[in-house]
Amino acid sequence: MRDLASRLPSSPGFWRSPLRGPWFTSVLGLVLLVGITVLFVTGLLSYAAYNPDLAPVNDKTPDKGILGFYLFAWPTDPPWLYRLTQGVHVTLGLVLIPVLLAKLWSVVPRLFTLPPVRSLAHALERVSLLLLVGGALFEFATGVLNIQLDYLFPGSFYPLHFYGAWVFFGAFVAHAVLKAPTALRNLRAMRDERVEPEERDDLVSPRPAPPTVSRRGALWFVGGGSLLMFATNAGRSFDGPLRATAVLSPHGGPEPGSGPNGFQINKTAAHVGIDPAETREDTWRLVVTGRAGSVRLSRADLLAMEQHSAALPIACVEGWSTSDQWWRGVRLRDLAALVGHGDDPPDVFVESLQRRGAFRSGALRANQVADPRSLLALYVNGEELSPDHGHPARIIVPAAPGVLNTKWVARMTFGDMG
Repeated sequence: MRDLASRLPSSPGFWRSPLRGPWFTSVLGLVLLVGITVLFVTGLLSYAAYNPDLAPVNDKTPDKGILGFYLFAWPTDPPWLYRLTQGVHVTLGLVLIPVLLAKLWSVVPRLFTLPPVRSLAHALERVSLLLLVGGALFEFATGVLNIQLDYLFPGSFYPLHFYGAWVFFGAFVAHAVLKAPTALRNLRAMRDERVEPEERDDLVSPRPAPPTVSRRGALWFVGGGSLLMFATNAGRSFDGPLRATAVLSPHGGPEPGSGPNGFQINKTAAHVGIDPAETREDTWRLVVTGRAGSVRLSRADLLAMEQHSAALPIACVEGWSTSDQWWRGVRLRDLAALVGHGDDPPDVFVESLQRRGAFRSGALRANQVADPRSLLALYVNGEELSPDHGHPARIIVPAAPGVLNTKWVARMTFGDMG
């Protein structure tokens, strides 16, 4: 019976790897402490970039309550702000996957410790650990699936990832507060990898197997995995040859086409149900509404207005982005002035011809409308917009998430919404 018990996962002798121990776990834990904090902050910034309290169509996380306390009017400067924050968020999340898996491997014996609960304090710690592990796996899994455009989970990605992040980060903070002092003490023994008797715990095997690699070697292995994730994904944030290095990203590889319109897109016109008959010169009209009434503008009418240019990137929630493209069209604030908002442009609600999918409409704040680089673009890189890039007209705003740069614009309604 005793021999059988030693073969069960609940037996300390079952886990024989000599790598496991407080020192190895502490190093991984401190890397995650810094990395996940950056992930959480950049995630909150990404959420704020949607201006979710501006209009219901922007808010994909209803009933957020006090969790929306940090929201502020998303700025338009620097114009590459969202490209940076979301690129860091997604790339860092992928880079941390090997670290997270190594950390979970290093503490797996604790999941089988008997008795499962020794006291009230121990019970609370176990609950927080369950939320931490479950939350980490959920957040990283949904994030990776979103990047790959594989929506296997039920419901919308936005509320699932948002609320999951708060549950996970709450458990993460509680765990960090409890474990950080121990982790720091363990790291003081890093030079000689010595662990004081009082720090020897259930992670250290009572009869370890012969080592095949040192702990530092194992850390190099984990670091190599993180470097590989970086090298095979980060290129999707750039145009040209670097994009071809993002072999694990659906937005990597060669550009979709060539010429002035040959840069990355997320949704094609056909995919979202754009009927070519609706976008022809003789049928398409833009309806602009404000306090002075409504006007209907053809593409020829828009071309007759003063044209402006801006060099701006496209950046999306999946972490991919383009370099600056040269856009040309009518400033949003000039369209606002056309319907009675000449002095102080207000918010605007933009509707698309798009039939299917999320963000068929979106709202922009007054500061975004007022920026002289915010355009209803008619041209890109010196050529008419292609159907997939939003012909006959699309929104382009500095620092805004790609989904708020509405394509195939049909209607714009100016007025305060906040």
